[in-house]
Amino acid sequence: MRDLFHRIAQKVSNAVGSAWAFIAAVFIIVVWAATGPIFHFSDTWQLVINTGTTIVTFLMVFLIQNTQNRDAKVIHLKLDELIRVTEKARNHLVDLEDLEDDELDRLEMEFQRLRQRDDAGRREAGEPRQE
Repeated sequence: MRDLFHRIAQKVSNAVGSAWAFIAAVFIIVVWAATGPIFHFSDTWQLVINTGTTIVTFLMVFLIQNTQNRDAKVIHLKLDELIRVTEKARNHLVDLEDLEDDELDRLEMEFQRLRQRDDAGRREAGEPRQE
């Protein structure tokens, strides 16, 4: 079931992220707006677009979240592999996404101190700061 949902989510996400999907959405809005005078801009006429966009938005949230979660997981795994195979890397940095917020804040401060120390060393050596 999970694989089926992923395959559907990936295909739908790719489709709705295309230029053709945008053009289709604009076309639907133009047709809806053009029918306004025919339906005398009634409440029902407005309700059609409101309901349609609400349903599409509701469903898209789940599809987009699924694809983003999967992409993030893949990126984390690739970075973890790079850390693991790099000789001088600190292997305890693998799986940082599983740490508590306090631990992440501590690591962030540690990296800020390392960056400041590196910048100070570069200034002393007359080297430009690296971005």
